[in-house]
Amino acid sequence: MIKKYYLLSPGPTPVPERALSAAAEPIIHHRTQEFSAIFMEVTEGIKQVFGTKEEAYILTSSGTGAMETAVVNLLSPGDKVLTINGGKFGERWGNVCKAYGVNYKEIILDPWGKDFSKDELEAELKAMPDCKAVFATLSETSSGAMFDIQGFGEVVARTAAVLVVDGISGAGVTPCPMDDWKVDVLLSGSQKSFMIPPGLAFIALSPKAWALAANSKLPKFYFDLKKAKKNLADKTTPWTPGVSLIIQQKHALDIIKKMGLDAFFAHHRILADATRAGVKAIGLSLLSQRPGNVLTCCKVPEGIEGSKLVKTMQGKYMAYIAGGQDPYKGKIFRIAHLGYMGGFDIITALSALEMTLMDLGFKFEAGAGIKAAQAVLKENWQ
Repeated sequence: MIKKYYLLSPGPTPVPERALSAAAEPIIHHRTQEFSAIFMEVTEGIKQVFGTKEEAYILTSSGTGAMETAVVNLLSPGDKVLTINGGKFGERWGNVCKAYGVNYKEIILDPWGKDFSKDELEAELKAMPDCKAVFATLSETSSGAMFDIQGFGEVVARTAAVLVVDGISGAGVTPCPMDDWKVDVLLSGSQKSFMIPPGLAFIALSPKAWALAANSKLPKFYFDLKKAKKNLADKTTPWTPGVSLIIQQKHALDIIKKMGLDAFFAHHRILADATRAGVKAIGLSLLSQRPGNVLTCCKVPEGIEGSKLVKTMQGKYMAYIAGGQDPYKGKIFRIAHLGYMGGFDIITALSALEMTLMDLGFKFEAGAGIKAAQAVLKENWQ
């Protein structure tokens, strides 16, 4: 049989045809009016997705580069901060802070998928009155958990600290309006809901965050946002940007704009509902207490070897899902439903999952997952 490859991972995600085609266009120089117009259009599009009137900055880096940008632009050696570690990527906040000599207190949520409430955050901040920043994650990609960023914003806004949110996988999938939710720094990456290849990161700061940044003494050069701010006033960047990626991003943002941001959010919710209905109908359990709309994270059923499940889906059925990470390797698997994906991609994912589970001897009603997902999609099809 001809085998077609299906990308069902939480990043990179599928790229729309028009954005793929844009990468084949002749390169243009980044110091031209033609590129400046595209650059500013993309910047405005990022601001709309972020829900902010503040400026957004485009970095030529991975999302982790934006995380490092947040730390080095806000803080000074010895500053006290709070990091919320709900998994592999929440842990990264602590790793970046440690690398720069920032004094961080890490809230470790064990097991992965455990929720953390705004009341718990408030108690932590009362015990840490000199906290300069709270580092949180909108969607923890390693567990599928979505955190109460709106609630966190209410709590942190009553203190001198700033709220910094990793929206690398979550921004664009679920609402996280910076200004309304009192988020001081929001960042994301191009290879998730923004629907283009890896290589760009986005970050925006509130006035409160800029006030903190004014006194930052951590070393920085490439990721110095003061340089980016100065150059943005001239509709350009301090360094050579990823020109073709930014042009691709324009085309991907055009799709979101045409669809409407609220409809784009609703699209992701429907895909998530359909996926979860499908896996539950098969008899699988979710890892997270508060699952989000980026991906569905399932526990590997008893008697099934987790690594074999992932390898069978990837190798035999060409459906590239993600396995678990660190202590959850072999214990969970993750199916993404973000970005340029449609309802029939979910049907394909569940079909491949059912066939894989049959191969591995798991007992369930064949077709139950597909039928359950179809019911959700049919009810919400537009």
